[in-house]
Amino acid sequence: MHFRYYHAVAFLIAAGTLGGSGRSGMSPVVVSTWDFRQANLKAWEVLESGGNVLDSIEEGCTVCEELQCDGTVGFGGSPDESGETTLDAMIMDGNNLNVGAVGCLRYIKPVMRVARKVLDHTRHTLLVGEKATLFAESFGFKRETLSTESSIKKWEDWKNGGCQPNFWLNVSPDPSKGCGPYSPSGFDVNVHGNKVEWGRFNHDTIGMIGIDEGGNVAAGTSTNGASHKIQGRVGDSPIPGAGAYADTDVGAAAATGDGDVMMRILPSLLAVEAMRQGVPPNIAADQVIRRVSSKYPDFVGAVIALNVAGEVGAACAGIDEFPYVVSSRQLGAGTLEKVKCIN
Repeated sequence: MHFRYYHAVAFLIAAGTLGGSGRSGMSPVVVSTWDFRQANLKAWEVLESGGNVLDSIEEGCTVCEELQCDGTVGFGGSPDESGETTLDAMIMDGNNLNVGAVGCLRYIKPVMRVARKVLDHTRHTLLVGEKATLFAESFGFKRETLSTESSIKKWEDWKNGGCQPNFWLNVSPDPSKGCGPYSPSGFDVNVHGNKVEWGRFNHDTIGMIGIDEGGNVAAGTSTNGASHKIQGRVGDSPIPGAGAYADTDVGAAAATGDGDVMMRILPSLLAVEAMRQGVPPNIAADQVIRRVSSKYPDFVGAVIALNVAGEVGAACAGIDEFPYVVSSRQLGAGTLEKVKCIN
């Protein structure tokens, strides 16, 4: 985390400029993963005009979907093994811990808006697959292809390259040498290879966390998942505690990176729980990243964190540095921050 920002916020807290949990008159803040500035600016526009944080998260993530941020958010990216793009998203209300999420959504582009409908109009947390598409259509969302010429070409190149890399383990034929269909075998991918390389342009998410003037906290994520994933795969993004977590008593966190790893450790929940114990956001994020990396030394990913005092932190592993965007009245709109990663 940049100490310039951390100490500036600490001063404002001491001066009484920033409020505490659930108080009106707070200075709003919105933080988002990667250098997805236009999405952050849209979210900030909502907060700066006095809007609520759930609307801010929804609008910000939707912009990233429309822009197809880095090809990893929204339609036209990350084709699965059959060449189809599917989408995951969630939005979480920190006041009541309610979540609306969709996973492996087919044929509907504005996935965050569908997640918001799950939040506002159902008692459920997560809807998936074709039935989630039917749910979206019942609210008037248009069914259309999520593929583009680019995503189709990416899939065709992958197929022509022997379906390398892929996510299969211990199957026959050898998945490091060709395509399926596969059946169980004693083939050990950990010995023979076939490793997926994670990174910003292969599998990443927009994670967004924020506080509005009323002191309400929320979090959200949106992604098209991992390239060449096995059909039906749902990543960490729509899973509370993995992709994101928010609690108005404490703050919020969001994660990006290898979702299959993060679902096993729940980094966003762990970061919020560390902040509940008084740990500053930058240290909470660092603790979580180190915990994930201790179990998975090759882990590539990052965590952003925000507490109810308005302090912001981030940590990462597996790359040189991680960019994230912060908007607040102290920093201004769309300030790009970077943190050095542990390796």
